Amino acid sequence: MHDDKVKGEFMIFRPYDPVFRLTPTLYCGNIVTQARQIHSKQSPQGQLDSTKLVITTNQAGKSLSDENKLQFGREFTDHILSIKWNSTEGWLSPKIEPYHDFKVNPAACAFHYAFSCFEGMKAYRDLEGKARLFRPDRNFRRLNQSASRLALPNFDEVAMVHLLAQYVKLEDRFIPRSPGFSLYLRPTLVGTEASISVSRPREAMLYVIASPMGNYFTNSASAISLEATASSVRAWPGGVGDCKFSGNYAPSIVPQEDASSRGFQQNLWLLGEGENAYVTEAGTMNIFIARIGKHDGIKELVTPPLDGTILPGVTRESILELAKERLMPQGWRVSENKILMSDLAKASDDGHLLEVFGTGTAAVVSPIRNIQWRGKTINCGLEDNVKGGPISLLMKEWVENIQYGKTKHPWR
Repeated sequence: MHDDKVKGEFMIFRPYDPVFRLTPTLYCGNIVTQARQIHSKQSPQGQLDSTKLVITTNQAGKSLSDENKLQFGREFTDHILSIKWNSTEGWLSPKIEPYHDFKVNPAACAFHYAFSCFEGMKAYRDLEGKARLFRPDRNFRRLNQSASRLALPNFDEVAMVHLLAQYVKLEDRFIPRSPGFSLYLRPTLVGTEASISVSRPREAMLYVIASPMGNYFTNSASAISLEATASSVRAWPGGVGDCKFSGNYAPSIVPQEDASSRGFQQNLWLLGEGENAYVTEAGTMNIFIARIGKHDGIKELVTPPLDGTILPGVTRESILELAKERLMPQGWRVSENKILMSDLAKASDDGHLLEVFGTGTAAVVSPIRNIQWRGKTINCGLEDNVKGGPISLLMKEWVENIQYGKTKHPWR
């Protein structure tokens, strides 16, 4: 390691200067260059400084679990990355320490007023056994956007890429080697000030934990079923559906349990009533449909627009970019447009609905077999004996080939 200062089990990491280089076993490509173009709202004084990282290694590491028995989010790695912030000093020195519980004041504002936002990311193992990240600059940009809306402090995104790279390097042995498996990363920003005043927090903490994971859905080899839900609303115009707030997720549990009790894997969240109800997103996924245009017969890939009710997913963005790059030259139309449930049902009845699939960091791409809406089952174009359609499987292959380093691409 370059320019390290080692004192027993304590290690201060000094990144390469002036150009940041990841370790030989971790590739993030040009993400740092891209992240530098994003303006940080944090003032220079008290700015997050990755060169001040202090690492305390866990001398009693955990045993690795059987990869075939991994459950999403149920077990965690040896270490935690954390950075405290206060309104007087700004961001303090980052630390990587053995995984531990937090000591938090009962009056901490995150408990009372949900000052909490997070991201979902992954580290992957490529064919050469090296660790990789996929567009982490996009996740940190979105986390900063969530933080701004939630009156939490912004941070330097380039510095966080540096820190995440070191964290993943330390947790490398937890990245599964099975195809399609990964190490899930959960950056979280919370208000920690001990105050029940409804006001901007004066203390906060940004931390990252990691969890090895297999397939997100237990039956991920097969397409899933959705129940269209309009009685409960996940987000609304002018709200915060476009932010990854912790408070956006807990209220979805009861509707999800209700849908699950009827045999559906996820809710499909709608806005509007009756024939005017339109698609926003699924429980943990953005939604895409592939269909034949009813007026011109052109094949088109459509996803709902970012109107403030939809999370701007990194996988969603990536698939849109790849589809424009690779499908449009084949005569496809790729667009972001409102999708009415009545139009979706009619396209299915007319044989114009080719496929429906969901996208997200955890699930990547999930083919959807059918959607239950107003007592009717909408067939989403899949035959009974297939697990996924050609378009959804192609999108999954495109994205995963980049994530796992099988395909050269500027994102890596």
